[in-house]
Amino acid sequence: MKMICRAWRAEATNELADSYQNIALTKVIPSIEARKIHGFLHIDVLRRPLSQDKVEFMTLMWFDSAESIKAFVGEDSEASYLPTDITELLARYDLRAAHFEVVAQRPQKASAT
Repeated sequence: MKMICRAWRAEATNELADSYQNIALTKVIPSIEARKIHGFLHIDVLRRPLSQDKVEFMTLMWFDSAESIKAFVGEDSEASYLPTDITELLARYDLRAAHFEVVAQRPQKASAT
């Protein structure tokens, strides 16, 4: 199956990072999932310290087609999807998402320990 990964990044100060993460995980993502978008496969949220005072977040969304991405965000498929009430928690965020065609997936079997 063809798959597309939609990548988006943002930064928050240490003071606001937990608040952003909480709203993203408890409100924004559930609202996306509730839309039951055909071809939306799953979403991953990543977090890492960026500096002493900033945290970086990356959201990876997995879709089965470009049409599915347009069903999510509209005709301008690279436009960021960011509810306005959450932007005040961010120090910086991508205005455009990047899309990558998944050319290989190589799941690994769990090793016996």
